[in-house]
Amino acid sequence: MDAAATPEPQTSDVETLSPGSVRVLWAYLIVQISVFGSLAWKYEFFMLADQVYHRLLLSDPFFPAWLQSAEVVRWAYLGSLAAIILGVVGMLPWVRTLSALGQVGCLGVLLIHQASHNDMTFATSLWASIWVFWFTTRMDRDEPSELFRRGAFLSRAIASMILLGGAVGKWTPEYWSGEVFFDIYFLDRDFWVFNYLRETYDAETLRGIATWYSRKVIVVETLFGFGLWLLPPKWAAALGMAIFFSIAFFSNHLLYSVLLCLVGLSSVGFFVPKANNGS
Repeated sequence: MDAAATPEPQTSDVETLSPGSVRVLWAYLIVQISVFGSLAWKYEFFMLADQVYHRLLLSDPFFPAWLQSAEVVRWAYLGSLAAIILGVVGMLPWVRTLSALGQVGCLGVLLIHQASHNDMTFATSLWASIWVFWFTTRMDRDEPSELFRRGAFLSRAIASMILLGGAVGKWTPEYWSGEVFFDIYFLDRDFWVFNYLRETYDAETLRGIATWYSRKVIVVETLFGFGLWLLPPKWAAALGMAIFFSIAFFSNHLLYSVLLCLVGLSSVGFFVPKANNGS
């Protein structure tokens, strides 16, 4: 066959993503889906609270009028969900970045609104969303291994800060003695762990378990609050995901609205290439 007749390889007009770019996209999607999961876990409660709030308006002069509005809190919540969806399905980098910015803005409103400022769900989701916004600004600029190294460090720094914040609130005699956890969970909380303990142990033993349970929580949150950010990425990812998942699994499933976004954020450490895993 004449060599001149052999067709030359054709360059595809469609640019394919490199393996590194695919991993970057997966990291972005996992964190975004986890934030959406946190907010969606709140949906049933939020819709009920929304109905009550529209019927029984509260007024606290500490908040300006727009931060007392029932409409503002409703649309801020729905807007945060819509921004995540748009950011996930959006094909262009600028769409992802603007969606993440809108996501941060909506959650920021929820964090300071009269109706939702005391809900930790919006605090953790906001921090995870700030990470997402930063990530979208670097996805198409930084080399993947460097992006993952920096992203994993930022994710575990956020996780450490949140754990330490939770620990500081428990550095009181009432928590160290187990009194608070006993009253909240052990006394009559209808949850599989506490139901089992009440059925298995007498009142005196149950009170002792509550004390050691509370101290374990304080020690773990303090230790990893100070030290999680110092660990290698994959170690921090595994421990962070285990800690945040287990808090809800062993105490209250409603807490997944607070913690799912942190589970997803912690997972970023698994994306750090092996050569950078000690960074």
